Order: sequence, then C-alpha cells, then structure tokens
Amino acid sequence: MKKVLAGVDQLLVQENKFQDYRLALVTNNVASISTGESSRTALLKAGFKIIKLFSPEHGLSAKGEDGAFQSDSFDALTQLPVISLYGDHLEPAPEELSDIDMVLFDIPDIGCRFYTYLWTMTYVMEACAACKKPLIILDRPNPLGGDLERAEGPLLDEERCRSFIGRWNIPVRHSCTMGELATYFAAKRIMNVDLTVIKVQNWNRKQTVLEADWIFTPTSPAILDAETALLYAGMGLLEGINVNEGRGTGSPFKVCGAPWINGEQLNRVFMDTRLPGIKSTAITYIPTHGLYAGEKCQGLKFFLTDHHLFTPVKAGLQLLQCIISLYPGQCKERLYPTVANPTGKGHLDKLTGVYRSFEKIGEGEVASTILQQKDWKEIISSYLLY
Repeated sequence: MKKVLAGVDQLLVQENKFQDYRLALVTNNVASISTGESSRTALLKAGFKIIKLFSPEHGLSAKGEDGAFQSDSFDALTQLPVISLYGDHLEPAPEELSDIDMVLFDIPDIGCRFYTYLWTMTYVMEACAACKKPLIILDRPNPLGGDLERAEGPLLDEERCRSFIGRWNIPVRHSCTMGELATYFAAKRIMNVDLTVIKVQNWNRKQTVLEADWIFTPTSPAILDAETALLYAGMGLLEGINVNEGRGTGSPFKVCGAPWINGEQLNRVFMDTRLPGIKSTAITYIPTHGLYAGEKCQGLKFFLTDHHLFTPVKAGLQLLQCIISLYPGQCKERLYPTVANPTGKGHLDKLTGVYRSFEKIGEGEVASTILQQKDWKEIISSYLLY
C-alpha cells in the first residue's frame, strides 16, 4: 500500500514556482509533512519565502483552551510573527495581506461541521478574494473518511443557526476534504477567489484514519486520538446541554455525565436504542476542570465496537434524547461562551444546525433531523477531487 501524501508533500516535490513570492501561511503545530517535520519549517528549507503565519482557534500550538481568545504571538521555531484568527478578528485584515503575494493554507481538520478550522478557511478565502491574493489549499485526508454514504447529520438552517461553528449549509459529518469544500465554496459562495488546491496522493476516500496506514495527530486539546475524532461528530453535541462532555478527564467525548444523572438508568435506556457500532457502561467520575469540576458525576463511558457501522451524529442525537426525556427538570440548554459567541446563547442550535433543537430532540424528532445522505451527495458530487 502506497503512503498517503498530503498536499504539502506534493508541493515540496514540485518545481518551486513561487520562490519570488512573499507568502503567508495559515497553519498550526499539527501540520506536518510525511517525515513528521513541521510543514512550515519544511517549506522554509525548500526556499518558500514565508514572511508571516496565521493561526486558527487553539493557536499555533493547537493547545489553547476551547473557545478561548488567542493572542498574536511569535513563533520560536521559525522566528516569524503569528497573527491570530481567533482573537481580535476571525479573518485576515487587508493591511495584514498588503505585504504578501499569496496565501498558503495547511491545517489538518477532523471532518466535522462544528470544528472551527473549516470556517477559518472560509474567512481566509473571503479575505483573499477581497484583497485579490491567490490562495493555495494544501489538502489533507478527512480522518472520518470521504464515503458520502456515511455523511450524516442535519444540514444547517442558515437563517436561524448560522455561526462560526457553522456558516453554511453542509451536514455535520460531511465526508469531504478541506480542498473539496473550498472548491465547492469557491463555486457557490466566494466566486471571485483565486483558488488552487494541491491534492492528496494515495488516499482512499472510503477509509477512515482508523482503517488507513496514516497516523492521526491530536488536532486540539480535547481531540486526542482518531476514535475521539469520530465520536466528536456526535458527542460534541453535549456541549449544548448542561452535561459534562468528558473535558476534565483523560477521555473527552468518550465519557459524559452530570451530578443529577443516574448512570445505570441512562445506560439501560441508551443501550436499548441498539445503535450499531457503539456500547456504553455506567461510570462515576470527578472532572478536574470544565463543567462540574470537582463534583461527582454519574454517566456513561463509550466504546466503539465497529467504527465502520457507527453513526456518530445519530448516536449523539439519540443520547441527547435519552437524557432530555429521562431528566426533564434537570437537563437544560447550556450557555457556551466563546470568542466567536461571547454570550454563549443558542449553542445547541448552532451545533445541530436545527432551530429549537432542544425541544425537537426532547419531543422525539430525532429521525426528522437526520440527513438523507443522497441530498448531500447530489449537492457536493461535482466538486469532489478524489
């Protein structure tokens, strides 16, 4: 089996056509080449004249707290200035692009609509279009795979649920690469962007990272491994209700709980749903930080038994329905303040993309919020690169 090579690897083996260009690179510490070396240092060694870096949520280190303000900084590795796109502003300002000729974008994503790296890319696309700067997306595989039959989750209600964790109408698990979505957005949303996508080589889009031979690197503090990335597409919805989603434990999104939950009761009800590819067990734990820090919580620990059959968004919505129906007086929507949503209001709707989702899920309307995969397949198929 041939090794999967990311877009940055392809760029490095091509003739350097940009040696006279002043470049900005949108990146973080997770972005590396096939040897494990940082993308930014590899590009500099190859003669690319990168003069500044832009970083997304979690900062250049990819270790910043979820939703927390990230300041501009200085990269000790390259001696370059780092401009935060999750601080005073979410997109590059015109003056920050005035002294460069082209922008490169290289950030590993996890294939989930409410993970913000995707939306940082769209703001960069818009800024490049406005300032007439060419943009090159150095594409990477989607760790959740590219099988459109496994895409799932509600499409986004743009009128009422649009936010920085979901700007436009795509499903939660979209089964596309960043380059494919950039191509789609360039055709439908940002038609005047000068976009080039440098493709991945040797990637089988039917495979998730759990089935392939490439190594998953933690993309942010709570996404520690490939299983967590898959679970996050569903269990990330817990951020919208007053249940601890595993932050403050060693297993974020693999456990959940609250002081008012009866773990054994919830486990029986959740397991009765007979969802494929996942099992759970009742647990008791005390989070060290995050929601209910220092308090004893009861809840569930999740185990993936077949990641190919597992449908994370359906599982997450089903779990929420179980919790809301079992604990109607105690389960409530959670305020989730972030840089992009300072009040924290409406977070569950922004996650699901469904208006009044708490009420709808609680009333058993889970089935009506599940995407019919063929809808997305019809929308996106013309823009697939692999």
